[in-house]
Amino acid sequence: MSRDELLEKKDEILAQYRQARRKSEKLPILTKKEKKILGIGKDEGRAVLRNVRVSSRKAKLVIDLIRNKKLDEAYAILRYTPKRAAGILEKLLKSAEANAVNNNGLNRDNLYVAEIYATQGPTMKRIRPRAHGRAYRINKRTSHITVVLREMA
Repeated sequence: MSRDELLEKKDEILAQYRQARRKSEKLPILTKKEKKILGIGKDEGRAVLRNVRVSSRKAKLVIDLIRNKKLDEAYAILRYTPKRAAGILEKLLKSAEANAVNNNGLNRDNLYVAEIYATQGPTMKRIRPRAHGRAYRINKRTSHITVVLREMA
């Protein structure tokens, strides 16, 4: 669709995308250009980290601690959590905060962790030599972590 067509149908399109629906009734995915024209994503700060060398299962332990928390509270929790994923998440949270404040002009004091999730990335398969010529497989798992910050209403 052209820019003019998008702007004419803006209210209809935004209403469609806000409705809750089943996975089988998915709407077509908007391109980055279309999202920019419609202003989708201007109310959030997003940061994505891909292929992190920590398993998604271990990352989710730390992620569950900071979901739906205010920004400063999330930083405090991460700073004193003795897990490897905590340092990674702290950096990612700073990046999402910078995106929200600098790119979208949101107020830092009102930000909270709206969405945060880790999905499984590619697994690197390695081999450990064992006795009698055998070999055990070692899976070095990776994950993709996404953080979305929004302003409190």
